[in-house]
Amino acid sequence: MELEQSQDSRPKVIRKLRIAIVSAAATLGLVTLFEINRQPRTDDAEVTANFIGIAPQVEGPIIRLNVRDNQFVKKGELIFEIDDRPFRYELERAKSEQAALEGQISDDRRTIAAQQSAVLVAGANRKSAEADLLHWQAAVQAARANVTNAEQGVKRANAEWAYADNNLHRIEPLLAKKFVTVDQVDQAKTLEAARAEVLNQARSEWEAAKARLQSTLAQQEQAKALVEQSTAQLEQAGHAVLTLEPLITQRGARTSAVETAQYNLDNCKVYAPFDALVTNLTISEGAYVHKGEQIFTLIDARTWWAVGNFRETQLKHIEPGMRAEVYVLSRPSKHFSGVVDSVGFGVTPDADLIGRLGPGLPDVQRTLNWVHLASRYPVRVRVKDPPPDLFRVGESAVVIIRGR
Repeated sequence: MELEQSQDSRPKVIRKLRIAIVSAAATLGLVTLFEINRQPRTDDAEVTANFIGIAPQVEGPIIRLNVRDNQFVKKGELIFEIDDRPFRYELERAKSEQAALEGQISDDRRTIAAQQSAVLVAGANRKSAEADLLHWQAAVQAARANVTNAEQGVKRANAEWAYADNNLHRIEPLLAKKFVTVDQVDQAKTLEAARAEVLNQARSEWEAAKARLQSTLAQQEQAKALVEQSTAQLEQAGHAVLTLEPLITQRGARTSAVETAQYNLDNCKVYAPFDALVTNLTISEGAYVHKGEQIFTLIDARTWWAVGNFRETQLKHIEPGMRAEVYVLSRPSKHFSGVVDSVGFGVTPDADLIGRLGPGLPDVQRTLNWVHLASRYPVRVRVKDPPPDLFRVGESAVVIIRGR
């Protein structure tokens, strides 16, 4: 009897156990689903960092290579050096041309000072000539006045002589008739001779005044010629004065040539711009490098990210600033703390879904997909205090978002 009861109760226990297991599994599944939604995670992630290609800004043979492939370098370390002799020569030539230009400017300044002095002298000569012309113009006016006065004196002396001559001719016939005395006739002759002498003297003074006038006019014309000559010399001296503007405008070009030569010389030595890892180094000393041609790569070791691709349905639970954990497959047991930097806003559209976009109307194919996969968007997680010797670009990783 007891055995039969025991056999009847066994299926009930098994059934209850099955129900408990199913319930526990369902509860665990719901909890797991809730945690996954609340703290999204993805193993579709990889490590990345910023990197730059090192390309020289001048060309020439490498005479010193201080790094090797996969080496860690500190900021400011000399990476490699290019033969700088052509650039030193170019710098010396540019400095020499700049010094020659400055010397020419100094020489032209002295020449201009002398030319300006010549202008001042020419101006003084012109003023002297103008003053001399004014002097002779006044002398001409005085000479004209002297001629006029002399002419008046001739007229006056001629009138006095004519009166004395007429008086002589009038009283001479009266001497025979005893109407005048001999003494009176002699006085008349003496007066006529005196008046004639005065007339001759007045005429001589008149001729002399006219001669002086002609001489003064000649001096005036000579003074006019000197004024015109000094004016021409002043204008010529003024036009002969050099200007420094053409040379001054060359200063910028000479300075730019010196600075460019110095810039090229400085670029013969290439230094690490930041703490970095050298990679893809395939050259050695003696190699001729060309300007702008990349020769190896520097990986910025200061900041590392883990870029995880999360489903679009999980993005509502991810925001910049959230805490995150990063695991790398090379050290799966070690986790690294991180913070969400950004959430992607775009990926390449799927041509099977939206077709091809081009001129005109979109080309959309008629397809029927039974399973619609969610799009994935990159989430960039910055790793805090990353060890420089562990992370590698392209390394597989797992990212878990822990929220705020």
